[in-house]
Amino acid sequence: MIRAIAIDDEPLALELISRFCSQISTIQLEKTFTKPSAAISYLQKFPVELVFLDIQMPSITGLELVKQLPENVMVIFTTAFSEFALDAYNLNAIDYLLKPFEENRFAKAVNKAVEYYQLKSQNENPADKFLLIRADYKLTKIALSEIHYIEGLGDYLKVFYGDNKLIVARMTMKNILAKLPAKEFLRVHRSFIVPYSKIENVRNKTILIQGQEIPIGTSYEAEFFEKFKI
Repeated sequence: MIRAIAIDDEPLALELISRFCSQISTIQLEKTFTKPSAAISYLQKFPVELVFLDIQMPSITGLELVKQLPENVMVIFTTAFSEFALDAYNLNAIDYLLKPFEENRFAKAVNKAVEYYQLKSQNENPADKFLLIRADYKLTKIALSEIHYIEGLGDYLKVFYGDNKLIVARMTMKNILAKLPAKEFLRVHRSFIVPYSKIENVRNKTILIQGQEIPIGTSYEAEFFEKFKI
């Protein structure tokens, strides 16, 4: 069961969320908050997996507050304003509920969170050889053996995999590297991560994978050539 809290400055909105949650067996709404600061203090002592979060609040916006939440916490935004949908997407929200929302739409958002949580839990098992990427409000499960290389673009990543497939997600190189097995993947440049098994050849300081030339950064050179002996 997923533990959750809800944050909204409108008590009536919290009552609705509480009522809807009570009808869903896969979620346990632990507590509701009208004050974001109280919610943050609560989370420091009692972690949860999911937060229902309003956007327009007097003291702080939900878009600002989400940056203070633990990185692994899922977020479903609940708001009366449609213009923040793109911002929510950029923050990797599970879903974006426009008020007033019906119970079936609420349940659909919760199901997305449950699906993501279950897949994420499976992926944390060392026996699993998959990477989960959340983009466009959906999860894509990519076999590690299909990844050709990963390119970083600021706060975004491009994952090249399979038969000329590409997925773009909001994630840092550091975060995705932590999800990859160190024995199989190596960061070779500030903007590139490669799997050892896909390296076709290395000439000077350039790696060739699937016809793509990938540079080896100066600060990554020693580690690469220590592990990839040629």
